Amino acid sequence: MSMRLISRLDIKGPNLIKGIGLEGLRVIGDPQTFAKKYYDSGIDELVFMDIVASLYGRNNIFPIIRRAAQDVFIPITVGGGIRSLDDVREALQSGADKIAINTAAVRRPDLIKEVSRKYGSQCMVLSIEAKRKGPGGWEAYIDNGREHTGLDVVEWAKRGADLGAGEILLTSVDQEGSRNGFDLELITAVAKQVSIPVIASGGMGTAAHLVEAVRSGADAVAMADILHYGRMNVPEIRQYARAEGAPVGER
Repeated sequence: MSMRLISRLDIKGPNLIKGIGLEGLRVIGDPQTFAKKYYDSGIDELVFMDIVASLYGRNNIFPIIRRAAQDVFIPITVGGGIRSLDDVREALQSGADKIAINTAAVRRPDLIKEVSRKYGSQCMVLSIEAKRKGPGGWEAYIDNGREHTGLDVVEWAKRGADLGAGEILLTSVDQEGSRNGFDLELITAVAKQVSIPVIASGGMGTAAHLVEAVRSGADAVAMADILHYGRMNVPEIRQYARAEGAPVGER
């Protein structure tokens, strides 16, 4: 199976932003402009994450999704502040194909089952924000990496899959924005325990990091910094990955 190249766009208000460790946010620009650019350059999927929606108990991302869906014709995942089936319906009606849920799933795991049953498991993405808590262990966090849950990441991933999640968006808070590469041990630990696709997120600084993630068990890679700052473009990343034997197809 071909691995997917995914652009992750973190949204705060009307702006595309980028942080380090999900903090220290910098405004990058208009999310519509970047989404269209990545679509035109051949990205396989887009993930839009409203990074303050859960914190403030509101969701302002749907107008951005509606605009994006007019210009891009690849799968769109939306996350941040999705708390109910009504929120899921609104997201899908706005043009999203998949929904990523973190905070609300931790607080009420049956939501995973409800979304999967109503809209299909392919629509339900379990978003996990992982922080290392010692050798070979990670804790899941909510509210954009701010709040402890006490949940072991690997066990939570297994439970989420059992409840009906169709994918896991696995973000290393420790590596996010570092450009130092993905937490490969984390990817392997989760991928070995679930039979659903794992999307690696957090830390991609070079195309070589993508290849490492795939070899560690990732089915897809979400990238932000490397694209937003123009250090590499999608065709260059795809070409490098294919030259290294990673199973990256053409869009």
